Amino acid sequence: MPLNRRKFLKKSAATGAGVAIAGAAAAPAAEAAEAKKPATPVKRYSLTVMGTTDLHGHVFNWDYFKDAEYTDAKGNAQGLARISTLVNQVREDKGRCNTLLLDAGDTIQGTPLTYYYAKVDPITAKGGPVHPMAQAMNAIGYDAAALGNHEFNYGIETLRKFEDQLDFPLLGANAVDAKTLKPAFPPYFIKKFHVPGAPPVKVAVLGLTNPGIAIWDKAYVQGKLAFPGLEEQAAKWVPKLKSLGADVVIVSAHSGSSGTSSYGDQLPYVENSAALVAQQVPDIDAILVGHAHLEIPELKVVNEKTGRTVVLSEPLAFAERLSLFDVELVFQKGRWVVESVAASVLNSNSVADDPKITKLLSDEHAKVVEYVNQVVGTATDTLTTVDARYKDAPIIDLITKVQEDVVKAALAGTSYASVPVIAQASPFSRTSEIPAGNVTIRDLSSLYVYDNTLVAKLMTGAQVRAYLEYSAEYFVQTAADAVVDTEKLTNAGGRPDYNYDYVSGLAYEIDIAQAAGSRIKNLTYNGAALDDAQQFVLAVNNYRANGGGAFPYVASATELWSESTEIRTRISEWVTAKGVLDPKDFASVDWELTRNGTPVF
Repeated sequence: MPLNRRKFLKKSAATGAGVAIAGAAAAPAAEAAEAKKPATPVKRYSLTVMGTTDLHGHVFNWDYFKDAEYTDAKGNAQGLARISTLVNQVREDKGRCNTLLLDAGDTIQGTPLTYYYAKVDPITAKGGPVHPMAQAMNAIGYDAAALGNHEFNYGIETLRKFEDQLDFPLLGANAVDAKTLKPAFPPYFIKKFHVPGAPPVKVAVLGLTNPGIAIWDKAYVQGKLAFPGLEEQAAKWVPKLKSLGADVVIVSAHSGSSGTSSYGDQLPYVENSAALVAQQVPDIDAILVGHAHLEIPELKVVNEKTGRTVVLSEPLAFAERLSLFDVELVFQKGRWVVESVAASVLNSNSVADDPKITKLLSDEHAKVVEYVNQVVGTATDTLTTVDARYKDAPIIDLITKVQEDVVKAALAGTSYASVPVIAQASPFSRTSEIPAGNVTIRDLSSLYVYDNTLVAKLMTGAQVRAYLEYSAEYFVQTAADAVVDTEKLTNAGGRPDYNYDYVSGLAYEIDIAQAAGSRIKNLTYNGAALDDAQQFVLAVNNYRANGGGAFPYVASATELWSESTEIRTRISEWVTAKGVLDPKDFASVDWELTRNGTPVF
């Protein structure tokens, strides 16, 4: 059994080694037969490393927000139950003793299932449940997983409890104690693979997580944990792994391959640095990539110091793909040498759920389905996000209204009670709908898919104007006489929908015929031109407040208040208290797209 965190750290302190070793059963030795042969044949060994990433609480091919089987236009299927079937097939084909199963992080946040076992029936309660993701991953037989940034969304106590429930180590070489700078999680894992008539093959797995945790989950980690850069930590640990006799070095990195950062220059470390690690740090054979939610079957990167090729693979997200690294080794001059690595992905839609996983977690699944289908109110109109990216949609106004109300109540009786409250919100989903009639928790949860919490920041009019200009960069510049194609109007420069913000309480136009940086027109507050010196309280989610998306001024602005209750929960509470969800209570047209002053729509 691999060492858990406490055993690892104790062993580390005592010996300076801290190696978690799990051995496959040895095959019968064949030295005697080998000795009789006139010439010793070349010894070879084939290893298959399987990898998932960004599972985000997907156990089954089920959409809790739609209360139906998951489907999409590309025919994808989701869930660890599918992955289990694929893993079983690979183990059958390659021999279980010749395979390794890894994950690259973001496991315990992302669906109502994970929310339920963090908040409604929490794993941290005395005698509480075992997390469904721990149950599933233990049953499938994972060997190790890297920490993802979303592992920290519910606080360190929940993460540590989840870690204790796993039969395998959670790795994070660059998740260190803020004071001692020593590893707070096992940095690596080593497994021996026995080969008849030859020394065992030692495979080391180094786990690296995302530096952005310091920004995104600042409230939980500040002063407790630090997250240095992946390149720096890989350069420190890989030579150690080689000195411990590792024949193969695999990195499981919760970091994309693009070399970019969503948080701009707020951190001196790159967010998506997996390819930089491959390029800069010698002696890595393969990298399982996570975080970016991309499908990259195989990416080859040449190490600039050795000229060797490092193979990367990223298996999309939500258990929709399984990466395979086929590693071929040859025994030369008394040691194993990696001869080649080839990567590919398998598609979860090609198999059925593993009945073992279905049986294991059917009760937990049923509890969550019942929970999300609770009716909390009634809606007078159908509300949808279908065109919320480019039109001021009432459904997004619901979010900003709730945030305004919560912050106003929180600041009542303080010296900031008279400062106007404005709020931001993003069109997270393109398919969310709250139907007329009964409104359930799942209807409201589909509107706010992230477990963000609320923060109040003090901003000036000038800073809010800059914030809006930055947000407006989301739109593709479109000439006044050009045909408008709504499918090509947004996501300029690859910016995701969640990094476009509405701001309530103001009125403004976004002139998409203008160049980025000079698009906000006729910006007013209470019918008068915005005063750059006026103060506002911005009700903002914690991701944005801590610098997510690199919006200007907000991260450094004075924080007046924050809380740990999810915005999603606040929306449910607001609707429950009202009983009736009526657009007249929250909807307002605050902004519109124009071209040279003429409305686009």
